[in-house]
Amino acid sequence: MQVLIFHIGAARFGLPTAAVTRVLPMLACTAIPGAPPCVAGLVELHGRAVPVVDLGAIHGAASAAERQNTRLLLVEYPGADGLPHPLGLLAEGVAGTARLDPTAVLDSGVRLEAAPQLGQVVATDQGLLQLIALQALLPPAVRALLFSAPAP
Repeated sequence: MQVLIFHIGAARFGLPTAAVTRVLPMLACTAIPGAPPCVAGLVELHGRAVPVVDLGAIHGAASAAERQNTRLLLVEYPGADGLPHPLGLLAEGVAGTARLDPTAVLDSGVRLEAAPQLGQVVATDQGLLQLIALQALLPPAVRALLFSAPAP
């Protein structure tokens, strides 16, 4: 399994590269008034408005700052309607990719209601790498806000 590795504070996280459609430099986001703090805003990509969430803010850490290794990870997020929706993930501290042995993936045994996207870990030379389950990343209220059906 290949993962894209990024940091939130001192913790290391991995997102399967199969879930990532593109990796872009940080782009300026247009704020969405009244949106939760984890919603960084919208970016325009190829004539389409794409919502962006801040991975640091989702995990209760500081919002991503514009640094040399801050990236916008584009993914196809599985919506409640069963369809994939483009979503940008703002990640500070992107360190690159790594190939992991799938047999080394361990269940952490920890289930946090506030962080259902966490659960599996992999032991590496640099310590534990927390894997992100993309389908569980957004809280239901944020998912509904970002991917609700357009008004008629």
